[in-house]
Amino acid sequence: MSHEITVHYTQGDLLERLNRSLVDDGVDPARPSIEALAHYDHFHGRGLEATQEIADGLAIAPTHHILDVGSGIGGPARYFANRFGCRVTGIDLTAEFCEVARHLTRLLELEDHVAFELGNALSMPLADASFDGAYSMNVSMNIADKAALYREIHRVLKPGAWLMLSELAKGKGAEVDYPTPWAARAEASFLATREDTVRALESGGFDIVDVHDTLQKVLAYGARSRALVERGEKPPHRAVQLVHPDIAPQAMANMGRGLADGRVVPIEVLARKRG
Repeated sequence: MSHEITVHYTQGDLLERLNRSLVDDGVDPARPSIEALAHYDHFHGRGLEATQEIADGLAIAPTHHILDVGSGIGGPARYFANRFGCRVTGIDLTAEFCEVARHLTRLLELEDHVAFELGNALSMPLADASFDGAYSMNVSMNIADKAALYREIHRVLKPGAWLMLSELAKGKGAEVDYPTPWAARAEASFLATREDTVRALESGGFDIVDVHDTLQKVLAYGARSRALVERGEKPPHRAVQLVHPDIAPQAMANMGRGLADGRVVPIEVLARKRG
């Protein structure tokens, strides 16, 4: 299944496609700003807007070392490092994502604060109790064994450290239609309900601080994006089109229907490692 996941996210020319997109935006690919990249390097729902909101609710000091589980091409990691002056380590299963993430981090001169590791979130090449906090954004949908994921994150966090999850949960009714941005077929998708997510975290050694859905925010963001497109402008979030140029229209339409009829529900969970 790991191979199917990496194939879903890899076409082999991601950096070239990103550079072409930046040129089309009037941006020099050799000198991009963190703001110009934000349209493409925050792959999760609502993109940079969601990253900023999550960061607003966290107390992060420059001395902290933060873990990004499923770091993609590194937008959130670079945002956190740039905003808080902290160190961030990202881990991702997709080699091409890690390569592009390192390249962009070098261009932005953030190598002293941000690093990326190629690896499986169920067996991370990271030391016990080494992080002050961790976040994961739209990643667990690709992981069947949620209990193992939360145990592994628990292992690398310091006692009392926080974990912030921004995920898509299974809602009511039938399975969402595929493809979606995270899976080409149902067999590669592993949505859990909000209740199952909370239980798995608690069983994995976490106390729940807060849990809520962000459905109305996601729907409003989608409406604003469609209005921009209808006016002939570019949407603020273009990461799905970048990563999945062939299936993006269908994947996004399926996702939109799933959100509208409640088959998939975006949730955010803040938890803390016991002790």
